[in-house]
Amino acid sequence: MAADPLTSAVSDRICAHMNDDHAEAVVAYARHYGGAENPSQARMLKVEPERMLLNVDGSELSIAFDHTLSDSEDAHRTLVAMLRAMPQAGKAD
Repeated sequence: MAADPLTSAVSDRICAHMNDDHAEAVVAYARHYGGAENPSQARMLKVEPERMLLNVDGSELSIAFDHTLSDSEDAHRTLVAMLRAMPQAGKAD
C-alpha cells in the first residue's frame, strides 16, 4: 500500500488516531520535546511536514521534526521513533 501525501486530511486522520488511541503519547511529546513541565492534557492539532502542533492545557505548542516529512508513512515512522527515543516511553504503533 502506497503512502499518502501529507495533506490536511491525512493530518486530521493522524491527529484523530493519536488523540483517540495514544493520548498518553501526545502528553509525552509535549513534555519531552515541547518542554511542557507538567502537562495535564494535550491534543495533537496538526501534523505538517516540518512540525506537529499540539494544544497543551489550552496553549498551542509547536514541535519541530528532525527532518521534513515526505508522506504519511514517514510521519508514522517519525512519530513512533520520537516516542521510542524517550526514556521509559510506550509505543504508538
